[in-house]
Amino acid sequence: MKRLLTPLICLFFLLSGPAWSQEGPQLQLPRVGLSAGMHLIQAQVAATPQERAVGLMFRKDMPVNEGMLFVFEQPSGQCFWMKNTLLPLTAAFVADDGTIVNLANMQPQSLDSHCSAKPVRYVLEMHQGWFDKRGIKAGSRLNGAPFTK
Repeated sequence: MKRLLTPLICLFFLLSGPAWSQEGPQLQLPRVGLSAGMHLIQAQVAATPQERAVGLMFRKDMPVNEGMLFVFEQPSGQCFWMKNTLLPLTAAFVADDGTIVNLANMQPQSLDSHCSAKPVRYVLEMHQGWFDKRGIKAGSRLNGAPFTK
């Protein structure tokens, strides 16, 4: 029996390996237009567990008004870190109605955890400083299709 298990385990890892590894940025995710007041955002949408796990990892650059919107199935405490992420980012933890609950500045390649102050379904990552430069803070509201009921 032990002889049979070893080849089966190897086969499992060979077949499942690519699904778990990511070597480059994910650039082909669907996009959604959002706004924060008069400021427009083009956000890639990470909606599956694999898309959310990779997020903005491996990106060496990103247009100024582009970001990534992480969409979860239901509101819960969300925590993010920056493993394999090369750009400094700010995470906006966003309630269902588009209200920003809290913001967290995150440093590249850090394993520090940055969490929502209360349960949320959405997290929008933008270049670090993007929100500050536009006067957008906790309590500000984002608009767009994900936040309309």
